[in-house]
Amino acid sequence: MPPVYWHMISSKQRAVSQYIVDKVFKNGVLVCALVSFLILLAIIVFIFREGLPAFVEIGVGKFLFGTEWSLKNQQFGILALVLGSIFTTLGTLLIAAPLSIFCAIFLAEVAPPGLAGVLRSAIEVLVGIPSVVYGLVGMMVLVPLIRGLGGSGYSLLAGTVVLTIMVLPTMTTITEDSLRAVPKSYKEGALALGATHWQTIWRVMLPAAKSGIAGAFVRAMGRAIGETMAVYMVIGNAFAIPISPLDPSRTLTSHIVGQILEAASGSLHLRALFAVGIVLMIFILILNSLAFAIRRRGQ
Repeated sequence: MPPVYWHMISSKQRAVSQYIVDKVFKNGVLVCALVSFLILLAIIVFIFREGLPAFVEIGVGKFLFGTEWSLKNQQFGILALVLGSIFTTLGTLLIAAPLSIFCAIFLAEVAPPGLAGVLRSAIEVLVGIPSVVYGLVGMMVLVPLIRGLGGSGYSLLAGTVVLTIMVLPTMTTITEDSLRAVPKSYKEGALALGATHWQTIWRVMLPAAKSGIAGAFVRAMGRAIGETMAVYMVIGNAFAIPISPLDPSRTLTSHIVGQILEAASGSLHLRALFAVGIVLMIFILILNSLAFAIRRRGQ
């Protein structure tokens, strides 16, 4: 058989093999996606099945706006928890937003390549540190410092600072990527028109990257409101509405951790804790949906 026919046969075999491989990988990815979706759906169904009866027995208004959590009186209200979570998250965003923006600008536009690479590697290491380690360092270092300002040191401020340190690497990385994604023609055009480097960054690059930066902030809020152990270790866990940053407080997540071992199976107390989980899931769902909407609008 002439060589040209052997070449045609081998090319056809390669095409068939590539088709089979593509088909297998496509079906494998589809199966993995379906399994992930089913696991998520099972978790949501389980939490809602366990938590919705608490809304019926307690009442939605009393549960969301009540200020007392008493096992003795069977009173379960989570207003203090909701406000504690919101105050902690907003405080974290207020501190982390400017820090992450300036860190990203430094890495993307100011730092020499060698230094930027070292700092970027250090930031990636910070992302991988377990949250309980942040909480331990906060207990040993941060709480005594805050104690010098007044109070016990275990406070809303301590939780906010620990969360800021935790979300800052993620916010910085996403913000830097957003700045680097801005077309070079924007920067070159601004510089050609006589703008300084800082004016180009502030008036051209940051506005062009605002959708990515906003998405980073919203995702950081979702991480902050869902964090558990680090906050539990430093916030003080007092069931009270904080008046100042130095007051102890309690978040939705830390409340679940602190109460779950005391909840008897089948009790209203346990159902109320699952209801707290429902409220937390709704918060995170809203934040993730907002981040997705911001990203789509930017695209």
